[in-house]
Order: sequence, then structure tokens, then C-alpha cells
Amino acid sequence: MIHVFAVSDATGGTAENVIRAALTQFTGQAISISRHGGVRTPEQVHAVIQEAEKKKGIIVHTLVSDTLRHLIFTEGRAANITTIDLMGPLLARLSELLSIQPRSEPGLFQPFDSAYLRRIDAIDFTFHHDDGHNTHELDLAEIILVGVSRTSKTPLSIYLSFRGWRVANVPLMLGVEPPEELFSVPRGRVIALVARVEQLVDFRKIRALRLGTQDKGYADLEHIRREVAYAYEIFDRRRDWPLVDVTAKSIEETAAEVVSLIGRYNRKPLDSGLLD
Repeated sequence: MIHVFAVSDATGGTAENVIRAALTQFTGQAISISRHGGVRTPEQVHAVIQEAEKKKGIIVHTLVSDTLRHLIFTEGRAANITTIDLMGPLLARLSELLSIQPRSEPGLFQPFDSAYLRRIDAIDFTFHHDDGHNTHELDLAEIILVGVSRTSKTPLSIYLSFRGWRVANVPLMLGVEPPEELFSVPRGRVIALVARVEQLVDFRKIRALRLGTQDKGYADLEHIRREVAYAYEIFDRRRDWPLVDVTAKSIEETAAEVVSLIGRYNRKPLDSGLLD
């Protein structure tokens, strides 16, 4: 068994991934990889060297500090341990090409920054609050879309979530009272989506054909007119819900309008990154 130590002043993920990628080219040898992240002091280097010495292992590191790279090299040589520096030669060559010195500060690279994590959280939230699910958590949504079927609630929700918005959507159905939680969320979060009846008829006919549904009322002109009239009755109860007509609009156009309205009603500056 060969023991490989992936050492880094950050998480150690880069070193481990490079090692695993390289090892795919070799077969027939049992190899274990242990990750040692956050190595930023001489004492931590000593500890890694001692452990590697006990197991007669190999050290592969991505340390950015000149001092620690020199230390791990000299102590490794003294302990008869092979050390492979993945970062030093690259930094030296880039420094030569760019004519500037590296900062040598650990932890600068953050692949999972706050914007990325926010987007992942928003996507997860939106998928779990699609089509009227988990309405008891509507107060946690930043945007709530309401409207009858085929007013682009789900695709619009997903589009907005990929831009960092926590979105829920609630369908309005003829004669069915919306969840009470919808009427108690703070002002400025609910957007009512509307569309021309003729467009709804066309969209529903297409969906009915795709699904093979036999529900004649779903795409029936008079039924849809009654459904839309009922939706407007709901909207009249909350005049503070802005209406957004999605007829003949792209998802991008509608999303920009929704975000603009949310910002206006909440009276706070928007993160420009969420408007891209």
C-alpha cells in the first residue's frame, strides 16, 4: 500500500483532485490518499512530515507560501520523503511571464463563493415550492407567482431561481380558494401572472395533446374564461399584487419585469447580478 498525502493551506481539494486524475493512468497498485487541509504553520508541516515518515508515504502539496514550500521540501528530504510541489513551479513561471510577484496568501481561491451558494439555495427552494407545494413556507419566498395554468409560473420560477431568487408559485383553479398563507405574506412579494384567453387556449391544447389528457374543460374556451374571471376576483381582493401580462413575452422579458416590480415595491436596491 502506497500512502499519498494531499497537503494544502486551503481545503486540499485541488491537490487531491490532481492526484486522483494522475493516478487513473496507473493500475495494479494499492494507493490510499489522505487530505490535509489548512496547513499554514511550521508546526503543521512538522506533523504532516512525521505522519508521512511513519507510513513511508509521498507528499503532494499546493502550498502558496514560499516559506512553507521550502520547509516541507527540506524536512521531507531529511526524512527521506518524496515531496511533489504542484504550486511552486506554476507560480514561478507565471511570475516570470506576468512580471509581478504572487501574493502568496492562502485561501484566496473560493470556488463556492456566496453568490454560488445563494443560487444553489434558491434553486433548491424553488423546486420544493413549485405548483403550490409547501405553502406553509410561503413567507420564506422572495417572490411568489400566482396565476392560472399555463401562465408560465414554473419556467419563470426556475429561471429566476438560477439568478438567486427564492421563488414559490401557486396555481389558481376555478372555485378553489387559494391557501390562506398567500394572503399573509409581506407586501411586495406576490406577482399575479395573466395572459390573453386565446393564448391560454392554444397553450393548453398543446399540453393536453402532449399529456394525452381527456379533460375537455382544461382547454375549453368558456371554461378558461370563467377560470380567468375567477382569478381576477382573487386579484381584486389584493390590489397590491401587481399584474404582469405574459402574453407573447419571453421568459427573460417577464423575469426582468418581475424583478423590477419586486425592487420597486420593496424599495431597496437590487443586486445587479440577479438581473442578468
